[in-house]
Amino acid sequence: MKYHWFLPTAADGRSLTAGTRGTHGPAADRNAADAVAGADRHRPPRIGYLTQIARAAEDAGFDAILTPTGTWCEEAWLTCAALAQHTQRLKFLVAFRPGFISPTLAAQMASTFQRQSGGRLLLNVVTGGERDEQARFGDHLTKAQRYARTGEFLTVLKGAWGGEPFTFRGEHYDVRDATVMAPVDPVPGLYFGGSSAEAGPVAARHVDTYLTWGEPPDQVAEKVHWIRKLARQNNRTLRFGIRFHVVSRDTSAQAWAAAERLIQGIDPSRVGQVQNILAASESTGQARMSTLHTRFRDSGRASDLEIYPNVWAGVGLLRGGAGTALVGSHAEVADRIAEYAALGIEEFILSGFPHLEEAYWVGEGVLPELRRRHLADPAPTR
Repeated sequence: MKYHWFLPTAADGRSLTAGTRGTHGPAADRNAADAVAGADRHRPPRIGYLTQIARAAEDAGFDAILTPTGTWCEEAWLTCAALAQHTQRLKFLVAFRPGFISPTLAAQMASTFQRQSGGRLLLNVVTGGERDEQARFGDHLTKAQRYARTGEFLTVLKGAWGGEPFTFRGEHYDVRDATVMAPVDPVPGLYFGGSSAEAGPVAARHVDTYLTWGEPPDQVAEKVHWIRKLARQNNRTLRFGIRFHVVSRDTSAQAWAAAERLIQGIDPSRVGQVQNILAASESTGQARMSTLHTRFRDSGRASDLEIYPNVWAGVGLLRGGAGTALVGSHAEVADRIAEYAALGIEEFILSGFPHLEEAYWVGEGVLPELRRRHLADPAPTR
């Protein structure tokens, strides 16, 4: 079992609108650069603050920290390379988009990162599901073409790590004798998410860990079964990971009060504007996330945001991507993690608002409970 944290490289704060721009923050939201009165003040993603979060995650015992990709946030490779100099054990799960750089260059960058950081790189492959976002990089392929290109990209990437010159000719890449300066040790783990029919075969053939957003257990079980079946057809086995926000406190009442505060006073028109923009996404996973809070948008009842015990869909009202949170006491959150673990989930990528404080809530409350249940490794020695 592995537990990872999240690095808010767009911005951070005590509200769901902090840092929400681009695909994860539609124009309907307030500008994240605008300061807000009181404790909701925006925290820009300066290296000093991001270092605090990375060190908090490391001290709490998280294995790695996920850094997102997109024009709405800081560039992930550069940010993680800087933070590697301020941490010792923490790994960096760097999200990147295949097709925007050469796969041979990506192999070289990963190889260099491994040597310079002491083997602390993991890679999160993001094919991309937003037409506008892809167009900003000059990419105008269809969704099916993007996934086909991702498959070829990963073939070349792993081939260049193989120790011998690697040649490949496909629809999207024609590469001759790709290689890197020295053997990659260890080879970075490849993470990948995608809920569409095009995504499944890519995951089954190429990656090490398949990621899903935090859906109810029955939906997650269906997805795990689907990917496992595809992987068996390719004579492979995969690990499975899930992405959740977390609001964990000493008592359940305290946790739910903190969750409600995140959406307190939301203007319904803002929610409608955000959802209209997200509805244009080509991402099947985003569509699945959006359906989880439909009942609330129809009823207005806060209780309809708890879509399963301790699984709350409130985050998705104002943010794209991961839209659910585990909410409850430390023991209740550990109960839900144990339930997902029983389905085959072995890695949990967690986050909270603000990410600095919540890293301590989870690290000092949930992780010790998981260790008592033998669902987490012993706490690292500092």
